[in-house]
Amino acid sequence: MRLQFSLIILLLSFGKVYSQQDSLSQELDEILIQENRIQIPFSKQSRNISVVTKPQLETTPARSLQEVLTFVPGVDVRQRGVSGVQADVGIRGGSFNQTLMLLNGIKLTDPQTGHHMMNIPVPMINIDRVEVLKGPGARIFGQNAYAGAVNVITELSDQKSLRLQGYAGDFGMKGLTLAASLPTGKYRQNISASYDDSNGHWYNSDYQVTNLFYEGGLELNENHEFRGMLAYADRSFGANGFYTSAFPDQWESLQTTLGALSHRYSKNAFNLLSRIYWRQNKDEYRLRRNEPEFFQNFHTSNTYAAEINGSFESKLGKTGFGLEIREERLESNNLGNRDRTLGGLFLEHLIQLGDKVDFRAGVYSNYFDDWGWKHFPGAELGFQASEFLRFYSSIGNSFRIPTYTDLYYVGPTNIGNAELLPEEAGNFEIGSKWIKGGFFAELVYFQRNTDNLIEWTRTDSDLPWQPQNFNAVKFKGIEFALSYRFQPKNQLLFLKEVQFSYNYIDASLNPQEGIETRYALTALRNQVIGGALIGIGKKIEWNTKMRYTERMSLDPYFLLDIRVDYNRAGKVGLFTEISNLTNADYIEAGTVQMPGRWFRAGVMVNLE
Repeated sequence: MRLQFSLIILLLSFGKVYSQQDSLSQELDEILIQENRIQIPFSKQSRNISVVTKPQLETTPARSLQEVLTFVPGVDVRQRGVSGVQADVGIRGGSFNQTLMLLNGIKLTDPQTGHHMMNIPVPMINIDRVEVLKGPGARIFGQNAYAGAVNVITELSDQKSLRLQGYAGDFGMKGLTLAASLPTGKYRQNISASYDDSNGHWYNSDYQVTNLFYEGGLELNENHEFRGMLAYADRSFGANGFYTSAFPDQWESLQTTLGALSHRYSKNAFNLLSRIYWRQNKDEYRLRRNEPEFFQNFHTSNTYAAEINGSFESKLGKTGFGLEIREERLESNNLGNRDRTLGGLFLEHLIQLGDKVDFRAGVYSNYFDDWGWKHFPGAELGFQASEFLRFYSSIGNSFRIPTYTDLYYVGPTNIGNAELLPEEAGNFEIGSKWIKGGFFAELVYFQRNTDNLIEWTRTDSDLPWQPQNFNAVKFKGIEFALSYRFQPKNQLLFLKEVQFSYNYIDASLNPQEGIETRYALTALRNQVIGGALIGIGKKIEWNTKMRYTERMSLDPYFLLDIRVDYNRAGKVGLFTEISNLTNADYIEAGTVQMPGRWFRAGVMVNLE
């Protein structure tokens, strides 16, 4: 481990030798965080938010969004297999069910199980940036943003373009992506398709993934804009070790469809966004791949939702308001035919107290037909000590309702609990951030006090897992992140970007003697991430990423990944990637043994 951490220090020191002038020109200041009502620039946020920009998406050694998120500080991604075939995302010690995934502000909640939350039907080539909110998001996004939220942002372009990417690598891996931007007058549109498959890195881990994506937008005038989106993902995979080690021939097939329509009205200081959307997820699961009659599940979930969100400014500050209604339905041979309805009301207000202090507070009131009304307030206080230095603090309540799997599942290794109550938590954080040109630093302390935490347990290894509620569980931690981007100069070798982060989490869950827990005590304890992007001449970029991960009650591991791009922004470019260069032996989720060193390479064509 001394050698591995020395590599991180060496790269940071290397940055001092080849330091250049800033190149961001206040880039982070210019990013407007895409909340549904009150939108605030990144630099003025009184929350811990990480932003993954387009250049970072393109230069990270990763073939999927799931792999990209492994390099975001404080985010715990547990993959079952490579290329994000299936992955669970947790934030600040939260489980995969406690993180809300969104696409352009549209909730991707799956009522069946949080294991399907990352089935995002968008090729990575279409993603403009990713915004990761750490901490409670109920007041901003609603239920299930319990420990945090990840919002994937796409953008429509005014320029015609055609992009083609293809790659191949170890384990029979190959993939192809085609994306086009085809604006016509005031109508802008993106269309794309991608296909990836592999023979798998070990027995019964093959996969095939197809994504189809269309997005269009029409600006009628300066006040009215319409947008529509239709996306589809089809993924099938061998699931050896995904849910149990007792059946190595597990297999699963998923089809996810998302459709949305929205209208935005803006005039002076008044904004109103209305949208409707539908998400469907079909899930076929077999305990024995070639013997469906042995044990087979069919689940089809449909979510229908409508939202109205708005904001206006007055002498008293900026006010945000919103209304949502959702209908969740499930047809399942195992979980039964289920449906539930929820409604929500949002109200928040932002005021400026003098030149340096701002205060934001609000409440989300939620109605469930099973549990009635619940209210979740939150507040943030910010102090702009200087042009570059900001101190902040926030408090807020969050909650999550049980999935249908939590409540009703019946299987050889898992049994639901229909008596579960929703999870609730009170959250507090205090932090500071420094943003100046290409330099960014942030230090945060957080605490989450949980009531009715849902955790899968068992009293004997021969018995099935079953969820139950735990009371008075406390999570607390420290988050530190540092990055710097440099102004490239005409020299052979120079540093373009350097990053370093450290996260520590402690949890107080103490189950009764003889009770084994499945998820809570495998949360992150220590996480170190380092990276350096080096330019070689005018066309070569070398990106090195390092991760040290230690989870509670699990063995730690260190990973080193590399990507080299040639002419990335040109008409024709090439890239190579190596994951797990040190050939580490590690497991992230379930009993899936992750691969050792593996390699892939590809070509990119960009035409405008």
